[in-house]
Amino acid sequence: MRSSREASPIFVKGLLGSLTIHLLRHYADKAAATGRKPAQLPAWKLRKTLDHMDAHLAEPFDLDRLADLCGMSRFHFSRAFHNTMGQSPSRWFILRRIEQAKHMLRDTERQIIEVALAVGYDSPSHFAKVFRTETGFSPKHYRAAS
Repeated sequence: MRSSREASPIFVKGLLGSLTIHLLRHYADKAAATGRKPAQLPAWKLRKTLDHMDAHLAEPFDLDRLADLCGMSRFHFSRAFHNTMGQSPSRWFILRRIEQAKHMLRDTERQIIEVALAVGYDSPSHFAKVFRTETGFSPKHYRAAS
């Protein structure tokens, strides 16, 4: 900039283009730029979905059934659920199962295998693995700490 020579117009245009792309990639709000908000589930569809999942925790996760409840395709339902809840339907289902298991381990004397079956895990070892991943404790240690 302090040079007495004039900068090459091609060089200046290249720098300008690079700066523009960098700013757009890192600082642009894509949703605001398009004027659209990400698709979200209406409150009644969300409540219907969450109630259904809570009522069927012991059953296998069924994305098709949830999408049908809302009258949506699997893809659109999954995307709208994620935009609304901040996580996928299957992730929410797993976390809900673990919350229910924590409650049962704290407040009942049921055996761990019975708790696993009640929240939809056929294998006690798989239940223990998922429980440990989500809570940092084995079901046995969680119960002892509670």
